[in-house]
Amino acid sequence: MEHRVFVYGTLLRGEVNHHLLRDARFLGSHRTEPRFTLLVLGAYPGLVAGGDTAVFGEVYGVDAAGLRRLDQLEDYPRLYDRRVIATAHGSAWVYLYRGPRRDRVRLAQGDWRQYSRSAGPRGVAARRRRDPKNPSHRRRAAGGAAD
Repeated sequence: MEHRVFVYGTLLRGEVNHHLLRDARFLGSHRTEPRFTLLVLGAYPGLVAGGDTAVFGEVYGVDAAGLRRLDQLEDYPRLYDRRVIATAHGSAWVYLYRGPRRDRVRLAQGDWRQYSRSAGPRGVAARRRRDPKNPSHRRRAAGGAAD
């Protein structure tokens, strides 16, 4: 069974975690309705329901194993929740951030790729760093074994 997933950050083409979608089927680009807030969480973004931002991303078709890999990356269901949204390519899962929001920079343009490529040293650092949000990624980044 194929699952559609809308990605908006480090899983986008050209970004650091896109390799996790190497076996996925690219369905196309999509911009959401203006109902979200996109936050900068350091090396990766967090999408929050509510707000007035239309967020740019891409939609992929993944198999069950691919969805499990994405769940692990996103630390689902602890740090991110998974919800269904309407896209131009059909209904798709999207990962919504559940963590702290206070003092986070908001990306009003809703485009992580634009931010990561144009934000100077901060954007370059974000684009090159592996996603550190869950324990297996922290161990990998430190040179240890992953789960």
